[in-house]
Amino acid sequence: MLRSAGALLSLPFFESLFPARVAAGKEIAKPPVRLGIFSVTGGTVLESWKPAEAGPLAKLPSILRPLEFAKDNITVVSGLSHSGRSENLNAHEHCALLHLTGATSVKKEGGKFFAGISVDQAAAQAIGKETLLPSLEIGLNGGEKNYSFRSRDSVVPYEGNPRLIFDRMFRGRQPVAPNWQRRAAAGATANSEPPTNDSLDRGVLDLVLSQANDLRRGLGKGDQQKLDQYLESVRSVEKRIAFTEARQRQDLLDLATPGSSKLTLPEALPKLGTPIWEITRPTDQDPARHADYIRLMADMLVLAFQTDTTRVVSVAVGNDDCMFPGVVTVGYERHCHTLEHQGNASRPTDADPIAREACRQIHAWYTQLFAETVAKLQAIDEGGSSLLDNSLLLYISYMADGGHGRNDYPVVLAGKAGGLMKGGRHLAYEKAPMSNLYLEMLNLFGIPTEEFGDSHTSRFAGDLNGRLPGLV
Repeated sequence: MLRSAGALLSLPFFESLFPARVAAGKEIAKPPVRLGIFSVTGGTVLESWKPAEAGPLAKLPSILRPLEFAKDNITVVSGLSHSGRSENLNAHEHCALLHLTGATSVKKEGGKFFAGISVDQAAAQAIGKETLLPSLEIGLNGGEKNYSFRSRDSVVPYEGNPRLIFDRMFRGRQPVAPNWQRRAAAGATANSEPPTNDSLDRGVLDLVLSQANDLRRGLGKGDQQKLDQYLESVRSVEKRIAFTEARQRQDLLDLATPGSSKLTLPEALPKLGTPIWEITRPTDQDPARHADYIRLMADMLVLAFQTDTTRVVSVAVGNDDCMFPGVVTVGYERHCHTLEHQGNASRPTDADPIAREACRQIHAWYTQLFAETVAKLQAIDEGGSSLLDNSLLLYISYMADGGHGRNDYPVVLAGKAGGLMKGGRHLAYEKAPMSNLYLEMLNLFGIPTEEFGDSHTSRFAGDLNGRLPGLV
């Protein structure tokens, strides 16, 4: 992938959609695989999350019980940890910066955060060129919690306004579910069609390129290099325009002969211009409003995947400062952050049992909302397979536990990743870097990766060589 002036170089759309081919040379009608990351706050209560034994899943622990209906489509992974060092960070910032990066070290310097590329952005850089948006980062994020990084010093902001997210996905186009069978059948023909030259943008670019090439002959070597960099950015824009035009043509054909899945558009979007605090502040005090917000964000993920707007979505849900009246039914405390500290200790037996039960109730509540998302994906037919079959969802917390722990994170993988993942399992590793999971995920998406974060340098690296045996 090449970047310049905010543009992204794209490979031809149809070729990369259908990499599998039969012997006769005809393309197989197969939807792409999507990556979703669903991050919650506050860690978990491990004894109510982690199955007692490795191997086939039997009865799920109480926090995971909302996923019982999808047990054959989930894999519980335990024993994964982060070991990256921190500099000038508080405990929440430390956990957040390690969360999806697995960096060997993270820090804050001059008010700026430094970590490493995150797994979602590594995936987006490779497969994001095949969609209108390389990735989406949505939900409650920022401040102490920064999960996604394009590079060591480039934090990716999350959008918390559902209206703006929807408008970004569908500005200037009508939502439509791709007809994967038709696209596969027409892919070779459509891919061979020459681009049209009737757009104003393309005409301006042609003129710029022509004049720049004439100018180049009269420049010195240094100025020629500057001009080459400029031309590279212009060509990137040109390629993006060509990609967008090709996608628009495909969307029009899909509108005429839509795919088998039916779109459900969100009905409760905020009015345009609504301040973000009016949207997010009620989630801090009212669990019902909080749940509605999470459902709306999850619907954005589903819609983004279903319309192939992007194949990489990171959703940040929850807030350590939320109140949970009605969700928590024990004791008197309802403030999540307070409960996290009271309910966690170096040994669970030393923690306040009432606060620990309250934390268990909160995380079962989060899982119920994640399970609703899984059910929606499972119900969407993409022509013989479900959207869940063609996705891999990572359900995780940015802390291992509410005491800022970074050992033995709660991890669930949902979906079959296009048939590459087998569910119904608990994979229990004695000690392994979380980065190994991210490395395995990238390879699962066809992104050759030998090292990610601290996969080879963590104190938990051992002789795993950056891998998680048995995962794939």
